[in-house]
Amino acid sequence: MSSSNTLGGFDIYTNKSKIKWIVLSVAITISIGSIFYTNILVSQLKEREKKQIQLYAKALQYTLDAKFGKDLNFISDEILVKNNSIPTILLSENSEIIHYRNIKIDSSLSDRRQKSILYGELEKMRETYEPIEVIVRKENTGEIDFINYVYYRNSFLLTQLTYYPIGQLSIIAVIAYLAFNYSKAAEQNQVWVGLAKETAHQLGTPISSLMAWIEYFKEDEHFKDKGLMEELDKDIKKLQVITERFSNIGSTPVLHEEAIEPLINQIIAYLKPRISPKINITVLALTSGITGQVNPPLFEWVIENLCKNAVDAMGGTGAININILKGNEGKIFIDIGDTGKGIAKSKIKQVFNPGFTTKKRGWGLGLTLAKRIIEIYHNGKIYVKSSEEGSGTTFRIAINK
Repeated sequence: MSSSNTLGGFDIYTNKSKIKWIVLSVAITISIGSIFYTNILVSQLKEREKKQIQLYAKALQYTLDAKFGKDLNFISDEILVKNNSIPTILLSENSEIIHYRNIKIDSSLSDRRQKSILYGELEKMRETYEPIEVIVRKENTGEIDFINYVYYRNSFLLTQLTYYPIGQLSIIAVIAYLAFNYSKAAEQNQVWVGLAKETAHQLGTPISSLMAWIEYFKEDEHFKDKGLMEELDKDIKKLQVITERFSNIGSTPVLHEEAIEPLINQIIAYLKPRISPKINITVLALTSGITGQVNPPLFEWVIENLCKNAVDAMGGTGAININILKGNEGKIFIDIGDTGKGIAKSKIKQVFNPGFTTKKRGWGLGLTLAKRIIEIYHNGKIYVKSSEEGSGTTFRIAINK
């Protein structure tokens, strides 16, 4: 478990200057490594080109001076056979493939299929480079007998050299983008944490004052035996819980093993007198004694938010069904379903985004807070299990046993 502005125990916001230096160092390291590796590739390519030029010169010499048969033997032995990296095809003047090299073809394929693959490679080669002519002359007259053509394309090494800088820049861009996002998110989190702590601090004084006034009015004969002070006392305790919630938002809350059904029933008992009497709320645990690792003040906040959203979605009339059940891999599930207006399929993925709301009044932060509390502070998940327009919505919370 980690707080919202930490990553693996590392405070992103307070160490953002260090992060910038780390990102810069990584970028420089990648660049140096890239330059070093590229130089190696360039050196290898230069050496290869040097050898190819030497072979080309020899080929010209043998073509001009040697006999017909010897010319072909030399071309075969010195250029095609010793070439083990550059894909090549030797083509006759009648466009028949005489020989190919460094083109992988499955030998189990039919001759027709192999030929089709070769001509496909030939088209790629024609689009890449002009062919090298191999002129064969008559032995007696020196006239041109026929001309063959050597087609080729880039070797894997040269392809690496072509695309490596693109890959390098892409990696650097991704690192820079992630660093920027982390920095931005950390700054936003710090603002939120500061606001939460200040809110908790500001609530402390009036709550203390209200507690003193309640104790004073409890001694007044006019308020005794009317239940008014008891209800006000519940509200004061609720304000204390809210203050504790805001305090926990800015720190790493401690999780306790709690019985989930009694905890939820306690929340519902507080909500029922404060919502429409036409809302029927039921809590059902499919297995008795289900416990989970929760921070009670924050967990209660999530349940309250979901129930209040359900009440709003139903317009003050309907039913809220809360089911508690055991899941696989040490998880427990809390399903909160309503009979409200539902959520359009196109908007389901947006419900947890800050500012998303279907109400005329509201900031659209309730579900965002719920997601943050469950996923960051409880290492759990919260999502829309099901929703149908006009029939209602069910949210599922998954937390550890």
